[in-house]
Amino acid sequence: MAPKDGMQVKFWGVRGSVPCSGPATAKYGGNSSCVEIWCGDRRLILDAGTGIRPLGDTISGPERVDIFLSHCHYDHVIGLPFLGPLFMPGFECHIWAGHLGAGGGIKRALSDMLQPPLFPITFETFHAEIDFHDFVAGETVKFTDEISLETTPLNHPDGATGYRVEFDGRSVCYVTDTGHVPGEPDSNILGLIEGADLFIYDSTYTDAEFARHGGFGHSTWQEGMRLADQAGVGTFAIFHHDPGHDDGFMDAVASEAEQARPGTLVARDGLLLEL
Repeated sequence: MAPKDGMQVKFWGVRGSVPCSGPATAKYGGNSSCVEIWCGDRRLILDAGTGIRPLGDTISGPERVDIFLSHCHYDHVIGLPFLGPLFMPGFECHIWAGHLGAGGGIKRALSDMLQPPLFPITFETFHAEIDFHDFVAGETVKFTDEISLETTPLNHPDGATGYRVEFDGRSVCYVTDTGHVPGEPDSNILGLIEGADLFIYDSTYTDAEFARHGGFGHSTWQEGMRLADQAGVGTFAIFHHDPGHDDGFMDAVASEAEQARPGTLVARDGLLLEL
């Protein structure tokens, strides 16, 4: 349900790389990336991983939704054809992306995924109105008079986009699927997240694990915390959990993060935040 004012953030999928299920990940969840942001009565969706399927169950009638993709690797778009309202006449879905440049790149990329033999249906199967919007990461998307999205390019294979959503004097930053260079904070990210109320960051690894995964295009929760401190962020949210990190592992991360920066959150499926 939309808040009457302010911003509301709900995590529908917090897992990275591949969705996972079972008792070992039940607490934090196994759906892949999907975050819902309400700006007053407008709904924005960040990424379309498997978490977008249960999100779709909350939509009971025709409305407009806007999906802003960080990029189109499978774990971030695989839930899109399972968004139930796409089969609903009168439903309006706008899909935005900044990592492929202008000129219809995101429509082509997603259409390549949604066709046989990779998938049995195409975009033409849906009854909803679907529109595609390409921009260039680094641009500001003036969404409405009250809502704007600043963007920045991220360090990830095939490219990715980080977002800062601004509304009613509040700000949420969504920065996932980005690698870092130890000891060299990413100036693009620092500029994007400066003073943000909520900073959601790719925390796939720990610092101890990072050296074994160079070039994968993912970061650590400790690097996210360093960025949050340097940029004066309010709340830091650990996100995009490695599928091999079970609930016990994530509990240990939560405990260590709380000691290092009180108020830090470990995102989990279903977590709802009011700003």
